[in-house]
Amino acid sequence: MGTGFPPASRSVQKEASAAWRRAHQPTGEARMAKVAFIGLGVMGYPMAGYLKTRGGHELTVYNRTAAKAEKWVAEFGGTAAPTPLEAAEGADFVFACVGNDEDLRSVTLGDDGAFHALKEGAIFIDNTTASAEIARELAADADRRGAAFLDAPVSGGQAGAENGTLTVMVGGDEEVFAKAKPVIDCYAKMVGHMGEAGAGQLTKMVNQICIAGLVEGLSEAINFAQKADLDVGKVIGVISKGAAQSWQMENRWETMRDGKFDFGFAVDWMRKDLAICLAEANRNGAQLPVTALVDQFYADVQAMGGKRWDTSSLIARLDRK
Repeated sequence: MGTGFPPASRSVQKEASAAWRRAHQPTGEARMAKVAFIGLGVMGYPMAGYLKTRGGHELTVYNRTAAKAEKWVAEFGGTAAPTPLEAAEGADFVFACVGNDEDLRSVTLGDDGAFHALKEGAIFIDNTTASAEIARELAADADRRGAAFLDAPVSGGQAGAENGTLTVMVGGDEEVFAKAKPVIDCYAKMVGHMGEAGAGQLTKMVNQICIAGLVEGLSEAINFAQKADLDVGKVIGVISKGAAQSWQMENRWETMRDGKFDFGFAVDWMRKDLAICLAEANRNGAQLPVTALVDQFYADVQAMGGKRWDTSSLIARLDRK
């Protein structure tokens, strides 16, 4: 998986970004803001790119592996900072897209964390999929510093990040959200305010619960069709036009049939997300029997060597039997 835009797609991205700017025409602070982006993984790298190419913002980036930050600067311009703290200095908006609660706490509250440099009125926008608890914790901490925090996890996977078409679920103060939305729009097709701090993360949990069940159902359906000697393509061609249709069906049935699992969100990360869902359900009393079962099925995929396979690889554990 590449971290940046391949050379052949850069002209396409440039044209898309120009069209986006003409359609949106942001004004005021959102038009030319000082922005920091922390975490340039498979998601963060293109997301930060769209903040530069679509939004025209002044970007400073930080990544734990400095070489990746330098690569991003070589491709998009802007500046690389050696620490999250230095990246955030003077920024109007600070974005983060890291791995988990521990990573997020490190880049915000650690010795070189970004929160130590937040100026008054700055908005920290966290695109990490993390717990609602840490979102509330960081929102309260930012408020004490005279800044603001939005939990803004995303859905759409690597393809959505690379195409600038992510769905963003945001928790936090509604007025703060209104200020940040024109900037978030740079890498998104849908940005929704879900409620107070933590609501964005809770909505992402709902999203992952839905996906877990959908992918397992699709895996079983394709496996059943194969065992019944049906033409899977013909079957999907018919049922995808009815009530069984889903994004997973439209975009993953063929690669699932062919046993190809290098198309996005990794099993390791899905298990991290499902652990967050199950922990939250344990706190709020929700019943997630199917989610818990699918989580164990993903553990089987990990044991098969599929830690970095995409989430559609659930079918692999059925095909082996």
